[in-house]
Amino acid sequence: MAAGRDSDAVRVGVLFSQTGATAVIESTQLNGTVLAIEEINAAGGIDGRALEPVIHDPGSRPSRFSVLADRLLTEDGVNVIFGCYMSSTRKAVLPVVERRNGLLFYPTLYEGFEYSPNIIYTGAPPNQNSVQLADYLINEFGARFYLVGSDYIYAYESNRIMSDLIRERNGAVVAEKYVTLDARAGGFDAIIKDIKRTRPDVIFSTVVGKATTHFYRAYAEAGLEPDMMPIGSLSTSEAEVQDMGVAAACGHVTAAPYFQTIDTEVNRRFVKAYKARFGADKATNMCCEAAYFQVHLMANAMRKVGTDNTDILRPALMGAEYGAPQGQVRIDPDNNHTYLWPRVGRVDDEGLFAMVRGALRAVKPDPYLVTHSLDDWSAKLATVGS
Repeated sequence: MAAGRDSDAVRVGVLFSQTGATAVIESTQLNGTVLAIEEINAAGGIDGRALEPVIHDPGSRPSRFSVLADRLLTEDGVNVIFGCYMSSTRKAVLPVVERRNGLLFYPTLYEGFEYSPNIIYTGAPPNQNSVQLADYLINEFGARFYLVGSDYIYAYESNRIMSDLIRERNGAVVAEKYVTLDARAGGFDAIIKDIKRTRPDVIFSTVVGKATTHFYRAYAEAGLEPDMMPIGSLSTSEAEVQDMGVAAACGHVTAAPYFQTIDTEVNRRFVKAYKARFGADKATNMCCEAAYFQVHLMANAMRKVGTDNTDILRPALMGAEYGAPQGQVRIDPDNNHTYLWPRVGRVDDEGLFAMVRGALRAVKPDPYLVTHSLDDWSAKLATVGS
């Protein structure tokens, strides 16, 4: 729903859930998108043409993402869509954008093993987060992992990849358990009991949405200690930390290209603008940062070609760069994914991520995980402060 139709404006679709199981994180992606659009419009838009967001709420339901994506491309006058968090929602939108020749910008970490000419992937595939997390957790805590995930494609595929990484490093998977996407606190009772019985070195969580809060709180209420047996995650960001509270989050680990605590002038400006727009108590995170910079990438490409026509805009995006809050990012023309900056952070007593590892430079995306080792990468991880 867009207020006040401007015939000269460039309409863009925005599909992030404001309700449902994943609204906690998707609402921050909506915020990042809106902030970027407002910045672009305040600076004169696209050669004088404003970006006009057409915003729909899919309610965290894959079927609604599909229906609304089709509506955007056929009824709402849109060629470009910014949206999707869960892989199940991206999978629902993928055939729509391919059939209608639209362009989806997808700002979320995911399990990899996908390519579409109609999707620009700005979140991290496994070679930009899973490998770093596995190495850090095994080196610091041990190689016996307990896997806990939400019952959908991302969790299954990420756990498969993590299992491979663990076994390649002579580790072992103690157990692999799944809960429903809408799991409540009681839904983790049996898992917590089993964790206490098996005593793994690390818990790897691919739980998403509101269930993340219930899982971490159940862990804390059971008296488990993150200093001895942390939860490691790819999807637990500052948004989930704020939702669950510092007491439940402190000491746990996440691998991501972006944390609010990155100490650069570009990031300080981003955080200041985000808080000024959405509230001083609102934290930025990896998903809203990707949602933010991908809009700027699109706008810069469109300024070059003067149109949002997919067949003309797409070539202009290949190799496109932007000075994002995480660092200089670049769309890889080999696979439509993005060079990103892998990092590992641990939640401190203020509810923010203290970075313990960080890449020396942006890492080329490898969505099919051809290499499983840091030694084969274009950048190695360095210990922060070393």
